Amino acid sequence: MSATLYALAAIALWGTLASLGTSLSHLPPFLLTGLALMIGSVMSWPAVLRDRRAWTVPPRTLALGVYGLFGFHFLLFIALRHAPPVEANLVNYLWPLFMVVLAPALLPGVWLRPLHVVAALLGFAGAAIAILGTRGAGAASAGSAYWGFAPALGSAFIWASYSLWTRRVPAFPTAAIGLFGLVSGALSLLCHALLEPAAALTSRDWLLVALCGLGPLGAAFFLWDMALKRGDVRQIGILSYITPLASTALLLVVTARPLSWSIALAAALIISAAVMGTRAR
Repeated sequence: MSATLYALAAIALWGTLASLGTSLSHLPPFLLTGLALMIGSVMSWPAVLRDRRAWTVPPRTLALGVYGLFGFHFLLFIALRHAPPVEANLVNYLWPLFMVVLAPALLPGVWLRPLHVVAALLGFAGAAIAILGTRGAGAASAGSAYWGFAPALGSAFIWASYSLWTRRVPAFPTAAIGLFGLVSGALSLLCHALLEPAAALTSRDWLLVALCGLGPLGAAFFLWDMALKRGDVRQIGILSYITPLASTALLLVVTARPLSWSIALAAALIISAAVMGTRAR
């Protein structure tokens, strides 16, 4: 399988994440994140049984993996509970632009060009339109809607910084992502036990949690890692901007919301800005 196909498969799975999170919004966020991440780690177990070194990584690399997987998904699920899901999803997908803006600060030898700044501003303009569009959404009160965009921005920052910092740690095998998920999942379940009320899952809940864990919180990470290790990172990065479009389109179907002008314009601006930032490299 080529790197492009690996990347497209990961993108297709990530496109379902926001919709699954919305469908499971009645579950405590730590519980949902913990169960899904632990289920996703199962895919790496065969590799570990064959060779225990598959999960042998330095402590700093493990800490970075937990920061990325646990932090990103927890904040994303929180955002989807406290803001209209379509707009929160769009704001979350500012992470490609954050990667552009943060690259000079986090990676040595990388500089910010004028076109990068233009792309970042264009993306933030799209986010502003998405946020202002919630005034007529009716999905939540004004206060909770606007509060919900803070964790969406936080999740975008975490994924961008995690993606950049992976280039500053020693190379690790793809199977090690299962360790990241397992530790992050255990941490989430511990937080659930200490901070959240107990919750009973129905058969439908378990099915959706399993789909979430095996798909966007499991197989997608392994596929994405294989794509990055086999192909041109620049081309694969451009492909990643299909994700917000696919995710938003699926959310519109799941939430039965019409395609308003604000959502359409915000999506166009964010995707255009992300492509522009990639071509400016």
